[in-house]
Amino acid sequence: MSRIELRGVSKDFGNTPVLNDIDLSISPGEFCVFVGPSGCGKSTLLRLLAGLEDPSAGEIEIDGVLVNHLPPARRNVAMVFQSYALYPHMSVHQNMAFGLQHRKLPSDEIERRIADAVRILQLDSLLQRRPRELSGGQRQRVAIARAIVRQPKVFLFDEPLSNLDAALRVHTRLEIARLHRALGSASMVYVTHDQVEAMTLADRIVLLQPLAGRRGAPSVAQAGPPLDLYHHPANRFVAGFIGSPAMNFVDARVKSLGDEQVVADASGMLCAARLSSQGLTPGEPVTLGIRPEHVVLGQGPQRARVSHVERLGELSHVYLDLPGASTPLLAKSPRDDIAIGELLAFDFPAQVMHLFRSDGVAQARGAACTATRSGRVKSQWYEPS
Repeated sequence: MSRIELRGVSKDFGNTPVLNDIDLSISPGEFCVFVGPSGCGKSTLLRLLAGLEDPSAGEIEIDGVLVNHLPPARRNVAMVFQSYALYPHMSVHQNMAFGLQHRKLPSDEIERRIADAVRILQLDSLLQRRPRELSGGQRQRVAIARAIVRQPKVFLFDEPLSNLDAALRVHTRLEIARLHRALGSASMVYVTHDQVEAMTLADRIVLLQPLAGRRGAPSVAQAGPPLDLYHHPANRFVAGFIGSPAMNFVDARVKSLGDEQVVADASGMLCAARLSSQGLTPGEPVTLGIRPEHVVLGQGPQRARVSHVERLGELSHVYLDLPGASTPLLAKSPRDDIAIGELLAFDFPAQVMHLFRSDGVAQARGAACTATRSGRVKSQWYEPS
């Protein structure tokens, strides 16, 4: 079982900073997912762990050993690439055995390891096939099996599902989750741009944000269990990235403050958020946030016209035009009879509202707010005076 420690890790390519000041601890057996938009450095961070890139600053430690200057072969990690990277002239069995033969392991040990990997990933009928005779999902399973037979302390996955179609992606995602349970002692670090993969696979998500040339800016926007990032985003970037569809944002100004409540004015629409009022002042510009599934349709004092409807079967995505807003408000509804142009009532439950200050940082929930966060509390609306 291996703990991974990153202390003050940064990476520059020439004069361009890609990663900055990453302090991260990955526990033994943990499934940690690096996620973020293109250009945020998540694959670069994985390559730093693998030894394919050298950090510009900081320390990387695996299982108590400083590995900054160790070559990949001596780090006891196995990497599964997006492109599979199988030897095309070798059979599945030969692909799995080649690395072990190169390490001069006894043949009976090689066969035992291959048999274990074949059992875990159900490859027994494919052993004599070559990569060109396999589907994309089968090739990815072989690439994973080739990593398993090495019995590494750390598995590194670099967007392993991005080349698969939607159905295969779901199937292979389930296989990777099952593999993690079967190999519970090994740590897994997984890179993806797909937040569904991140939310469903991770014990912990590390959300990276692009530096955009900003030296000194931190690379890690937030790290924690998936639902922590979903329900308690640290800032507007996290709130906008985690969740599909994304959180709604509405520009507003603080109207009044209470001990456990903030009332904000969004173009004449005044609504309450059950949040701590500490550090806020009346008149301060803020951004209100609410997730589409929390918007209540069909009740409430506010009205807006439907500009578009996406019918997905189980539910519909309903877009509402808000006065003064540059983008429509998105709500989820089980109704399938909502029509474009319809005038709908809607409500924002106060206990699920988010508020972000002008620097993008999320306003914290007070103790009483946290206690009622998951309860069904009646929304509080305030009409302009």
